[in-house]
Amino acid sequence: MKDMIKPITLQTVRSHSIITFGLLLNALAWTAFLIPAEITGGGITGVSTLIFYAIGFPLGVTYLIINAILILISIKILGTNFGVKTIFSVVVLAFLLSLLQRFITKPIVNDVFLSTVIGGILGGAGIGIVFSQGSSTGGTDIIAMIINKYRNINPGRVILYIDIFIIASSFLLFRSLEKIVYGYVAMGLTSYTIDLLFTGSKQSVQMFIFSKKYDQIANRIGKELGRGITIIDGQGWYTGEQTKVLLVMVKKPEASQIFRIIKEIDQNAFMSVNNVMGVYGQGFERIRT
Repeated sequence: MKDMIKPITLQTVRSHSIITFGLLLNALAWTAFLIPAEITGGGITGVSTLIFYAIGFPLGVTYLIINAILILISIKILGTNFGVKTIFSVVVLAFLLSLLQRFITKPIVNDVFLSTVIGGILGGAGIGIVFSQGSSTGGTDIIAMIINKYRNINPGRVILYIDIFIIASSFLLFRSLEKIVYGYVAMGLTSYTIDLLFTGSKQSVQMFIFSKKYDQIANRIGKELGRGITIIDGQGWYTGEQTKVLLVMVKKPEASQIFRIIKEIDQNAFMSVNNVMGVYGQGFERIRT
């Protein structure tokens, strides 16, 4: 449990602020669009929605209770791999769902299909933002990890099967195939939007930096971004001058921070930036077989 406790830094505050914004988008998707149109999505939020439709129990409370049970089970079976950010996301989303459901009492959009499209995209954008910060909203993710520990089943497939079952269960309440179809449309749009945002945040770039002040730039990059830097010996062909070249691999969103650092230290620096297919190792993706 001690490994989960980390000192609060400006970067931590920024990350949690971004996560909160993503959770707000997700909560809006449900309370302002999907629920008023009686559309059931996937995940534990979808289960909570079904319970709300059936007995009127508050969405946020149900979501928090189910996730609390799953997290406790996960601690016992998997340890604390889900991290503090996941607990933070669960608590904040439960609060936002409860808060917004109290204030949004009328449909914002009267057209069911339009509500489905907006809700699916907005919900996917919110979750994608949360994923990009290394967090998750718990729920079916935890169930998938538990099943994966005992059975060699892809977690993504488990989550897909669970979501399909949850949405299909709405037929028991509404007796409507249209509601099920709309639910699957929302699920598809959510998944597509998540992939769009999450894949973009995972893309990496390779940067070559040529500067006489290479040591100052390297120190700032290492200190502020926590990225490793490789120093390469080089020689200018025309001048014959010996030079140092910095090779840095960073996530695409981090590139703007390096541009800022270089601009502050050496505006005459020369650099090249290239998109790469993948980066594997510490601080990036794990090598999977």
